[in-house]
Amino acid sequence: MFKDPFSFKGRIRRLEYLITIILYCIVYFSLWFLTRGTTYGVEVFWSMFLVSSWIFLAQGAKRCHDIGVNGFYQLIPFYFFWLIIEEGIPKKNKYGLNPKGLKGPEETGKIRQNEG
Repeated sequence: MFKDPFSFKGRIRRLEYLITIILYCIVYFSLWFLTRGTTYGVEVFWSMFLVSSWIFLAQGAKRCHDIGVNGFYQLIPFYFFWLIIEEGIPKKNKYGLNPKGLKGPEETGKIRQNEG
């Protein structure tokens, strides 16, 4: 989990995306609270905000890739809710392999699911 969080290439699962959102909120509000009223607070807050926002956007782009759309879709307001609930494409797509490690019938050569 969290393999190459700064990269915009590849695919991630819903769980990793949800954990990213939770960690982003924790970091954001912690920084806001801890740097409030200090002389260096604005600089520290914005530098950490930029780094964490980059990670958040990269993970969002990878989640968009998992459902088969371009990463710019995450800029649609409230689209992150869809990214949390929508299941990814269960086979290889143009953005990479299935992050669950499962392969579709065209990759395994098996037509029926119960074939050994």
